Amino acid sequence: MQFRPVKEQLEILMRGVIDVVPQDELEKKLQKSYDTGVPLRVKMGVDPTAPDVHFGHTVVMRKLRQFQDLGHTVVLIVGDYTAQIGDPSGRNKARPRLSHEQVLENAKEYQEQFFKVVRRDQVEIHYNGEWFSKLPFSKVTELMGQFTVAQMLEREDFHNRYAANTPISLHEFMYPMMQGYDSVAINSDVELGGTDQKFNVLRGRDLQLFEGMEPQIGLFMPILLGTDGKVKMSKSIGNYVGLNEPADVMYHKIYSLADSIVENWFELLTNIPLEEIKQMMADIAAGKMNPNDAKHRLAIDIVTQYYGAEAAEAAAAKEREIHSGNAIPSDAAECSVAAGTYGALDLLVEIKAFASKGEARRMVQNGGVKIAGEKLADPQSQIEIKGGDQLVVQVGKRKFFKVNF
Repeated sequence: MQFRPVKEQLEILMRGVIDVVPQDELEKKLQKSYDTGVPLRVKMGVDPTAPDVHFGHTVVMRKLRQFQDLGHTVVLIVGDYTAQIGDPSGRNKARPRLSHEQVLENAKEYQEQFFKVVRRDQVEIHYNGEWFSKLPFSKVTELMGQFTVAQMLEREDFHNRYAANTPISLHEFMYPMMQGYDSVAINSDVELGGTDQKFNVLRGRDLQLFEGMEPQIGLFMPILLGTDGKVKMSKSIGNYVGLNEPADVMYHKIYSLADSIVENWFELLTNIPLEEIKQMMADIAAGKMNPNDAKHRLAIDIVTQYYGAEAAEAAAAKEREIHSGNAIPSDAAECSVAAGTYGALDLLVEIKAFASKGEARRMVQNGGVKIAGEKLADPQSQIEIKGGDQLVVQVGKRKFFKVNF
């Protein structure tokens, strides 16, 4: 196979990369691949402990796609065995253990979303149960003998848990060995991961060297900050954008990003040339460009990747209609209450728009609640609900509830 020149490949592949270990070996690997015509085997492991994929996960997936587009082979390791342990990276306590059946079910949904970013061709998919289900205990002890307890306790998460007298189970120490052995099993040349995966990825190098193999390179991407611009994207925190969210919801979340992370999202989640991104940021800093115009371009670009240009423009149009009061978003919460007469604050708490009547009263007094398109002015208002009706309640700019009676 004829590959693009190594310098061109490096220019594409190093975009957004925060670290390469060892620094000088990626170019050598690419040169060997170029000279021999043999694609690199580029590994990513995933433990499907949950089925949902958000933009934070796609940072590494997009890098896989770049390797693919340059002619290399992606090897996706579905950790049906490692997921039953749960990756301890960044955790302050042990993960709950999942059944094998739960893991396999999550894996099906994960792959559907994975292939929204990575092409189905030039992909090998392996479940690590292929080798771990057959690995004799003598081999397990041999592999575990390549690591020390001191090494494990150098990891920040284990160190902190040990210092806090929080239990660490022995099976958690096996996780880095298992991830490392995946690299041996599939003869990985490059392994991708977030910066939180560095310890685990480097164990793959250790075990490949132990087995007499040419060791893989670790290529690490930054952790994507969530929509709040403060902490790592997380569904549990609520600062995420999911790949399966409707186009208008995806557009809105991107359009509402914290200004501080727009440049980073452009770099990690689009293919817009870096010089164009830098120019946009300079224009914003100089007052020549409204930050919302940059967010619109970012949202259009990303939504187009997943839904196409027509759907992206429709999502932008719907965002404008929502702000003008002529539409409601597709992720509006839907709930049901019994017919009857309600105090406005009671109704707002009943539909879980607010946790308490005090909180609801403050929002009403600040003009932040609309019922059936009309601003609710009096917190003491009574609302009559007839059977078969549907009422739209709006809280703030974009939180909507469709209330059925």
